[in-house]
Amino acid sequence: MLKPEDLPFDVKIIEDWIPLSDGTRLWMKAWMPVTDEPVPAILEYLPYRHGDWTAPRDHERHPFYAGHGYASIRVDIRGHGSSEGVPGDEYDQQEHDDGLEVIEWIAKQDWCTGKVGMFGISWGGFNSLQLASYKPEALKAIVTVCSTDDRYDNDVHYFGGSMLGIDMHAWAGTMLAFESRPVDKRVWGEKWLDQWKYRLENIEPFIDTWVAHQVRDDYWKHGSVCEDYSSLDAAVMAVGGWYDPYRDTVLRLTEHLSALGKNVRGIVGPWAHQYPDRDLRPGPHIDFLGETLRWWDHWLKGEDNGAMDTPLFRGWITDSVPPRSAYEKMPGRWVAENQWPSPHIKPTELSLDGAHVAPVAAQTTTSDGTVEVRVASPQDVGADAGRYFPYGNAADLPVDQRSDDGKSVVFDFPVVEDIDILGNASVKLRVKSPTERGQVYVRINDVAEDGSSTLVTRGNLNFSAREGRDKAVAMPVGEWVDVEVPITGVGYRIPAGHVLRVAISSAYWPWVWPQPGGEGFSLDPAASVLVLPMRDSTDGDDAGERAALDASVRFDDPVRLVPLDVKYPEAGEAGAAGTARPERLISQDVVANETVLQVDPAYGGTRVYPDGLHYDEDTVETYWINKDDPLSARTESVWTVGMRRPDMDWDTKVVATTRMRCDAENIYTYSHVLAYNGDELIFEKTWEKAHPRIAS
Repeated sequence: MLKPEDLPFDVKIIEDWIPLSDGTRLWMKAWMPVTDEPVPAILEYLPYRHGDWTAPRDHERHPFYAGHGYASIRVDIRGHGSSEGVPGDEYDQQEHDDGLEVIEWIAKQDWCTGKVGMFGISWGGFNSLQLASYKPEALKAIVTVCSTDDRYDNDVHYFGGSMLGIDMHAWAGTMLAFESRPVDKRVWGEKWLDQWKYRLENIEPFIDTWVAHQVRDDYWKHGSVCEDYSSLDAAVMAVGGWYDPYRDTVLRLTEHLSALGKNVRGIVGPWAHQYPDRDLRPGPHIDFLGETLRWWDHWLKGEDNGAMDTPLFRGWITDSVPPRSAYEKMPGRWVAENQWPSPHIKPTELSLDGAHVAPVAAQTTTSDGTVEVRVASPQDVGADAGRYFPYGNAADLPVDQRSDDGKSVVFDFPVVEDIDILGNASVKLRVKSPTERGQVYVRINDVAEDGSSTLVTRGNLNFSAREGRDKAVAMPVGEWVDVEVPITGVGYRIPAGHVLRVAISSAYWPWVWPQPGGEGFSLDPAASVLVLPMRDSTDGDDAGERAALDASVRFDDPVRLVPLDVKYPEAGEAGAAGTARPERLISQDVVANETVLQVDPAYGGTRVYPDGLHYDEDTVETYWINKDDPLSARTESVWTVGMRRPDMDWDTKVVATTRMRCDAENIYTYSHVLAYNGDELIFEKTWEKAHPRIAS
């Protein structure tokens, strides 16, 4: 562990306001190197509150950069944390305008050289890309981690044109709780209550906006840098994990920015939705602080340190692993490519007609000799999907897929030689639907000799989105239609002796919201193929050079600062809020024919910070569905957040509840907030809306 005294610069902390042109002030916490010389600045710009939710993570990063000669600055977005104003929608124009002002303000300070970088994971990675697309003069480089360039089809809202059931709802519930929290009395003094009430009276649930935009319209195009990659002039380091849902963004940024001659580097490792140096499952972890420091030194200080001498893309290929909900460390190896897409990765077609099909009863032969496979899944396929956003917890990853495989139609391909998959697969299908609506979910699994089935990657297509995500086009009833299902990128080796399984289902709850009807579809295997991105490092005249390039990928072991001294009493202990419960519990009501999934996202529970803040958090998400009725799908998220400072006689609590349900015509949303100052209820509001089903 690095101590502050081990760093080249002493560091001081400054907390202050950043003034905006409309009179609003944003709260800044800055870690500053002690020096008389101006230094470059690095910005992280978030709604997640520097004083509590991200404080431990901030303490791992910002002091490190400051200790190496950077002003490392953490700013709360308008309406969040200690900043003034009311929360807006995610990535709205106000957030962008404020962020651009913040960059300009930082660059003009006497202590800054005028050069600014941005970094962040998830939301902070999103807005690093988004603000860079405006080409602010001072912003020279960004590091975007676990982020997206496509807000519609690669975020928490829609996937393959289908509405997400699990994070569309759950993240909306999370953000409702987050934007309802009070400002900190430590910063605001006696004005805190008036400011909190002002925020509460002006919040709007995100869920209603998201459900109202069911196709890729202008709402989703805003903030999606995939609309115009040429807008990015800042140097981009794009980083992701194979167990994070946003990993395709790294592949797309690497491809499109390099094609435009932009300065870009891509890294995808065996990680969850976390920074690659954090001690959270799975590993192996890398010295990400050191990797990014070289990036900043090159682009913000002008050092010729080889930061751009690394391969264009560095990726991890995971060795075959048994199915398990968590791994401490993934086996595998690093590989490298100087072009992306790589000429050494061959799209290889495997016809479904040549595979073993199960169940046999799903396959019939028509009078004209055509073989059809009927896919009509029970609605609870997907119960073993794992978490949409793995965070490094014990119940994150998909468990053995045999149960979900048994509820799907599977096509098995025996593997006679090791297969290395790197990049995006796709499945081209010829399908026939008995109704105008439907969807297809595809999983690629690694089946071992003992029959255990490990989920490798997956994809989805809403049939209404087959002609583009910007429109909803009804399926022609009873006609054969060719569709393509994009598969999320992965690096994985399926060894000889195993079976590569393509599992196809017409439902996948709660990852995607079920379509009305649920009749499924027919599939023509003779006109359907799996297209695999197969990498061969041994073939060709340049095999030796490629092997040397792979071998050149080296990352040091992670460097970590002494952590912030936060106490984490466990649920059930004295001083801890919430209830000890399983992270992921699946139950079945055999009489009601209902499957119930209960999830505790385990974001951190109760914690006590060094400045005396007690932060209590308890969350439970629940998903219900009848196996035979897609219209039975319903969800609920309940957040309880308490914030108190015993030394300041300050005690607050928020309870935020979000629900969704559906019928054939509408999706219904319910949001409810309770806010307490001590025992006094100071705010209560309910929002209920019905949204016509356009595509979902």
